[in-house]
Amino acid sequence: MLTIYRRHTKECPHATRRYRRCRCPIHVEGTLGGESIRRALDLTSWEAAENLIHEWSTVGRIGGRIAKSSLVEDAINLYLADAVARSLSAGSVARYRAFLERSLLPWCRSNRIESVRDLSFEQAATYRATWTTWSAYTSAKNLELLRMFLRFCVKARWMEENPAADLKSPKIQMAPTLPFDEEEERKILFACNLYAAHNRHGKRSPARLRAFVLALRYTGLRIGDVATLESKRLEGNSILLYTHKTGVPVYVPIPPYVADELREQAHLNSNPAYFFWTGESTVKGATVLWQRSLATLFQKAGVANAYPHRYRDTFAVSLLLTGVSLEDVAVLLGHATPAITAKHYSPWVQARRQRLEEMVSKTWKEPPRPQLKLVKS
Repeated sequence: MLTIYRRHTKECPHATRRYRRCRCPIHVEGTLGGESIRRALDLTSWEAAENLIHEWSTVGRIGGRIAKSSLVEDAINLYLADAVARSLSAGSVARYRAFLERSLLPWCRSNRIESVRDLSFEQAATYRATWTTWSAYTSAKNLELLRMFLRFCVKARWMEENPAADLKSPKIQMAPTLPFDEEEERKILFACNLYAAHNRHGKRSPARLRAFVLALRYTGLRIGDVATLESKRLEGNSILLYTHKTGVPVYVPIPPYVADELREQAHLNSNPAYFFWTGESTVKGATVLWQRSLATLFQKAGVANAYPHRYRDTFAVSLLLTGVSLEDVAVLLGHATPAITAKHYSPWVQARRQRLEEMVSKTWKEPPRPQLKLVKS
C-alpha cells in the first residue's frame, strides 16, 4: 500500500502529516508489487499526487503508466505523417504506407482489432504467420517495419511494450551476386542497335539506350539515380556520385567515350539539366519507365535473368577482382560500412583473395640446391 503525505518545510508553520492545505512538497512511502518506495513525487498538488498513485496502483507497479488508447488507423496516419516530417525519401514513405495500410490495417480489421493497445505478442505472431507469399528477405524487412511502427506506439504510450520485439527474423540465405560477363555485356550493347525508333526520341533511341546502359555499368549507380542524373555532375571524365556528410565529394572516373555519349544525350534531351529525364515526372515514374525499356532490351539481347541492378554488381565485382580494397568499393557504392559490401559480395572477395594468391605464387622461384661432393677417406 502506498501513502502520500506532505513533508513540511522549515518555513511552513505546520508539522503534522494530516495537514494538506499548504504547498509543501508531497512524498510517498510504502510498497507496491513487492517494491518499496520512499521518495518525493516532485508535486505540490494533492489531487495530482492522488491521480499518479492511482495510476501506479492500476498498472500494478511503481512508475507504471496507463497506456492511452489509439485506433490502429489513427496510429498509422500519425506514424506516416511523422515519417514525412522527418524528411524521409518518397520511396521510404511509400514503402511504409504499402505495408501498414495495405497489409497491417486490413488484417487488424479482419480480426476486429480496433486499438493498437489490443495487439499482443500472440496476435503479432499470428499476423507474421500469414506472410506465406513473401520471401524470407521481404518478411525480414516487413518485420523490421512492424517493430518500428510498434516501437513508435510504445513511445506514444499507446501500449506498454512492443509485442513484436521478441519475434525472430527468418533465416535469409542471400543469393550469390551475379554480375554480367563480357559476352552478356556485348549482347546487350549490340541489342541497342535493334531499336529503329522509340517514343518521341526517334532515331536517337539506340544511342540513348546505349548511353544509359554504359552509365549503369561504369558508375555503379542504381537505375533511379541514373534515370534522374543531372548533367552538371559530369566533370571532365568523372561523375559525382554523392557528397559525404563531412562535405567531401565522391567521384568515379568513367571511360572518355562514355562521358562523350552522356554529353551528347544532355545536348539532345528536352531538358539539358539532365541526361535522361525531363524533370517533370516523379523519380519513381522515370525509374519505372526505364525499367520497362531495359526489360525489353534484355529480352532482345537474349540474356537470361537480366535486370538493371546486375550492372551495379558488375561494377563492384570488377573492382574487387582487380584488387581494389573492400573499403574503397564500399565508398564508391555509398554503403555505410564495408560490412554491408562484404555481406553482398563476400564470394567475390574470396575470389579476389584466391586470384592474388595465384599471382603471388607465380613470382616464386626455387633457389638452386648446392651440389654436395663426397670426399673419399
